[in-house]
Amino acid sequence: MEPVLPQHNIALLNYPGAQLAALYGLKDMFEVANRLAEGQTNSVLKPHIVDLFEDTATHLHDLPTCAALIAPPSLSAEKHTGQGAVHHWIKTQHQKGALICSACAGAYLLAATGLLNGRTATTHWALKQEFSETYPSVQLNTDQLIVDEGDIITAGGVMAWTDLGLRVVERFLGPAIMLDLAHQLLIEPGRCEQRLFSAFRPELHHGDATILKVQHWLQTTFTTRVTVKGMAEHAGLTSRTFLRRFYRATGLNPKAYLQLLRVEKARRQLELTPKPVNEIAWAVGYEDPTAFRRIFLRIVGLPPGEYRKRFSVEAARQALER
Repeated sequence: MEPVLPQHNIALLNYPGAQLAALYGLKDMFEVANRLAEGQTNSVLKPHIVDLFEDTATHLHDLPTCAALIAPPSLSAEKHTGQGAVHHWIKTQHQKGALICSACAGAYLLAATGLLNGRTATTHWALKQEFSETYPSVQLNTDQLIVDEGDIITAGGVMAWTDLGLRVVERFLGPAIMLDLAHQLLIEPGRCEQRLFSAFRPELHHGDATILKVQHWLQTTFTTRVTVKGMAEHAGLTSRTFLRRFYRATGLNPKAYLQLLRVEKARRQLELTPKPVNEIAWAVGYEDPTAFRRIFLRIVGLPPGEYRKRFSVEAARQALER
């Protein structure tokens, strides 16, 4: 008779709007990891989908203690935050030692329990402002694809559930099995930065018509030598008043805003055109290509040339032909 291996119960939380591809994808990942781990480890993962709908939430206390809970992404416009019985169950599992995890908008469910208060977490970069306004006690860092706090792990983008799945496998089955799984499923292990994928989306719904006029003006003049003084003059404000109102409206100082706008335009040219990097630098308003490369690296996390190798249309075409 074969010995029964210790099981790590992994609860995959199915809530209203949860992405089913992630739920069943994670289940498949863990089952593949178990096959790869046969003979190499003394434990297995036991994934099971737990429904968090109102008519089932009262039965949560009947479930066994979990080694990990995972709130998957959601593609729904309405973010699910759960209710009392669900919150109590998640917090109870955490108190019993469960690893609490989320991917993308699944972080809303964790934040609603209060477990993320005072902690660093991540979610999809496009949700940054909304999430921060809803849960100001959470120290949000959407530059990171994975934030591992030891007992709580949050992942960023919609497809970051794959990265999260690898992290959970590494935690319970070890790094060797995790790497085998990554190779088997063709997932790049060790990705950690979300900013490589984030686009600059300026805040335009702040209600300050004067600042909005300047923002629209910058969309057409960013290639020229624009100064803060010039922006203030276009707004018809003193420099001091302009700086205060611009920051209040956009959350950025004008210089940082202009850099983000220029770098976003450069990213698109790197992705879609074969233009030399120096030419792109000049085209988006940088007279010094070296300064452009330095700013691009700081904002994006990769040098322009490396970014093109990874994210250009040509790079995608070549990958498909391999």
